[in-house]
Amino acid sequence: MTFEWSGVMPALTTKFTEKDGLDLDMFRINLKSQMEAGVSGIVLGGTLGEASTLEASEKKVLVETAVEYVNNKIPVIINIAEQSTKGAIEAAENAMEYGASGLMLLPPMRYKADSFETVTYLKAIAQRTNLPIMIYNNPVDYGIDVTPDMFKELLSCENIQAVKESTRDISNITRLRNRFGKRLKILTGVDTLGMESLLMGADGWVAGLVCAFPRETVAIYELVKAGKIENALAIYRWFLPLLELDISPQLVQNIKLAEVATGIGTEKVRAPRLPLRGDERQRVLKIIEEGLKNRPELPQYKVENKTIHNPV
Repeated sequence: MTFEWSGVMPALTTKFTEKDGLDLDMFRINLKSQMEAGVSGIVLGGTLGEASTLEASEKKVLVETAVEYVNNKIPVIINIAEQSTKGAIEAAENAMEYGASGLMLLPPMRYKADSFETVTYLKAIAQRTNLPIMIYNNPVDYGIDVTPDMFKELLSCENIQAVKESTRDISNITRLRNRFGKRLKILTGVDTLGMESLLMGADGWVAGLVCAFPRETVAIYELVKAGKIENALAIYRWFLPLLELDISPQLVQNIKLAEVATGIGTEKVRAPRLPLRGDERQRVLKIIEEGLKNRPELPQYKVENKTIHNPV
């Protein structure tokens, strides 16, 4: 599939059953909500997808199920976060076999590689696949910063096309755009900088709270791109307390609670993660409850030449 690295691409949670298997029925319910809202792609097996706890066979099922469900309407991106170059190349080759449209690629996990090692690792994977690649740059959480100088080397690989920009440095969007123009597409990966990043010229948003609030997230994107800043800002100000649930070690549990509240997910996580409890659970539930109580009526926004209204 040929596609643009733009728009809203949800980093989807993985749905589990009470017996700790994949809940594909709820997965499809969430996919339906995302597609109806107008997302431009989906990302599977990321941090929100609890990638570190998924078996290779489960990733296969998730990709194949998503590919079948979306039916070539939007791309299916799978995250690659492995311990070794060999394992990452194998995962990339498997992704092609499963029908994925593209890859989100992290630097080496666990080992803190230096710049030369990181570039060598990422290029080695890119050279073994024809799939388009988005580099996930998140030095805050993963300890390795893919700098503009490193991107200069990486862009010698034609299929390295985008970055999920999660440095938390809003100036980095301008820095990358000045350096590489449109050769490197930029998607923000930090929910609490979502609108700010779009205003600074980001092409898209790999979002988290979109898992529970797809229409609101897509509306902000579409309104910003249409120049309707005040309309977008009104939604974003309402959204911010919910978006802050994404910047937490318990982001998976937080967002799954929000998905339960909006009827498109379950709370089940896979150990060692456990459901929230005690005061922290009550704090998160209060934020979600307040958000739902004050949920805005969305203005019209354009998605693929269609006008969509908020049904809630």
